[in-house]
Amino acid sequence: MFKVEDFQSYGKEHFETYVASATTMQHGLQAIASAYGDYTKKSFEDTKSFVEKLSGVKSLDKAMEAQTDFARSAYETFVAESQKIAGLYSDLAKQAFKPVETIVSKLTPAAN
Repeated sequence: MFKVEDFQSYGKEHFETYVASATTMQHGLQAIASAYGDYTKKSFEDTKSFVEKLSGVKSLDKAMEAQTDFARSAYETFVAESQKIAGLYSDLAKQAFKPVETIVSKLTPAAN
């Protein structure tokens, strides 16, 4: 027999699950935005330092050396930060859908 209390409990449980998922999404997106902000700030500071260094160079060889060092450093930083941010996106997806997986596992009949 269908009970109103069961229906209310079911609805409350799912509502709390979706609220938890939304909260997880919010925190994850904040972490991603922070990582992008940190990378942007570091990139700006590195570029500023490079321009200052380049403005003091007197020969073409030294300018090419400074450019090469900057390009290598910028590429390494880009790769490292991209991997970090990709990991944050992956963690966000796993954490955000964990509550939904719980609901689906309750609805899916167990295999015999």
